[in-house]
Amino acid sequence: MSTWFDTIKRSFADVPIDASNDNGVSTEEFLEAAESLTSLFDLLGSVAFTPVKNDLLGNIKKVRDRKQAAPADSQTLQALVLNELKTKKHTATEGLVWLVRGLDFTAQALRHNLDQSSCELSDSFRDAYGKTLKPYHSFVIKPIFSAAMSATPYRQDFYSKLGQDQSAVLTRLGREVASLEERVAILKAFQDRKEAKW
Repeated sequence: MSTWFDTIKRSFADVPIDASNDNGVSTEEFLEAAESLTSLFDLLGSVAFTPVKNDLLGNIKKVRDRKQAAPADSQTLQALVLNELKTKKHTATEGLVWLVRGLDFTAQALRHNLDQSSCELSDSFRDAYGKTLKPYHSFVIKPIFSAAMSATPYRQDFYSKLGQDQSAVLTRLGREVASLEERVAILKAFQDRKEAKW
């Protein structure tokens, strides 16, 4: 029995963290996992999620462009940021800030839904939006995201799209969300540091 998790290129559980090097998060694997996660928004089955997905993909591209421009200086996301800031540019650094916010939103929505088994997705996504992206969004962007929150499918329909074997789906989703949360927490702590600001 395959699940959605068997179709993705990379799981966040497979993104290396170098504990001996400031918890460096491996750039290429992180970007692959983030790209893989964006296909989850396709399962939500509404065009309302297209702007959310496109926002994530646009920020992934900004970070990847920097990695391709300076591969030796970009092995970890932290190194990429610190080396880009030395050049007085911050395109990828800013892209990563928004990417982490978007992933944090996704992680919090899924965590809320996993932990509250009677909760509908729309409630979980609304709750996560209020805690993560909403404070940073302009009055132009907020209605676009609100529309997406209202367009989420029923919980049961979403979980069945992830796979037929629901115990396998819940196990894999729990693993993916925990791995995503760990990497988001590392990056948020790094981004709060003075040297990571522009």
